[in-house]
Amino acid sequence: MRLVFAGTPAAAIPTLRTLAASHKIVAVVTRPDAPLGRKRVLTPSPVAQAAEELGLPIIKAARLDEEATGRITALRPELGVIVAYGGLVREPLLSTPEHGWINLHFSLLPAWRGAAPVQRALIAGDAELGVSVFQLVPALDAGAVFGARVVPLPPDANADVVLDVLAHDGAGLTAEVVAGIASGTAVAVPQEGEVSLAPKLTLEDGMLDWTLPVEEIFSRFRGVTPEPGAHTTVGALRVKVLDAAPAVDAEQLAPGEIAATTHGLLIGTATSPLEVRRVQPAGKAPMKATDWWRGFRGDDTIRAGA
Repeated sequence: MRLVFAGTPAAAIPTLRTLAASHKIVAVVTRPDAPLGRKRVLTPSPVAQAAEELGLPIIKAARLDEEATGRITALRPELGVIVAYGGLVREPLLSTPEHGWINLHFSLLPAWRGAAPVQRALIAGDAELGVSVFQLVPALDAGAVFGARVVPLPPDANADVVLDVLAHDGAGLTAEVVAGIASGTAVAVPQEGEVSLAPKLTLEDGMLDWTLPVEEIFSRFRGVTPEPGAHTTVGALRVKVLDAAPAVDAEQLAPGEIAATTHGLLIGTATSPLEVRRVQPAGKAPMKATDWWRGFRGDDTIRAGA
């Protein structure tokens, strides 16, 4: 089957590689090169780099405008596949391929429609996460679902690890759906159940609230790690929390109260403490939490805050 593939981040690469092994990819659409690092060096997207390795034609477009639509239409794709491209597919491009477009989404739809499904599901403490492949329609992530599956995940994994697992599992599901569309056996079922939304995270979403139970704080930590990053304030200093877990067999502390141990810092919550192992104070390199605390502490009564 002649496919056009649209994606940008590393999470889209497993699907691209899987489909390229069995189908004709007539074009890979991805976002333009972006400045990265302290020197702001223009760098191709992860998908662009993977497509180049595979020898596939690349279309770099910030949005799927008239020019991009014309280039894609001229290639006569039978199906469009999109995985985290970062832009909307509108008409007439939406109807250009014979079979339209399908989208691999990293949630069990209709849960967590939007840009940050994995992060929002982890923050909410969802017991089950998974992937869905659905027919792309103008409404946000609202199309009928060709296939979905719950994906077993490492316990207490952060968002980056969870996304990597879902990306690889979702590649196989997408390949199954594409094969079904090619053979005429694929059936899409309308979404049913409660809809929840997953807007893009902001810096404020990473703020840890020590007045909440430790389970809720840890869920937020997992959801915002590594981006936009979990953080708190200690005195007037903003501190990024890089590694943390609920403390085991620790005495309860007042919310925000800090106590040092040999392994890390215990910070009090509404229930049991959270153990913070690595931090990154503003303007400094990542370091062990205990090393930072020894250099910072001037008053044992200082607390972490919002």
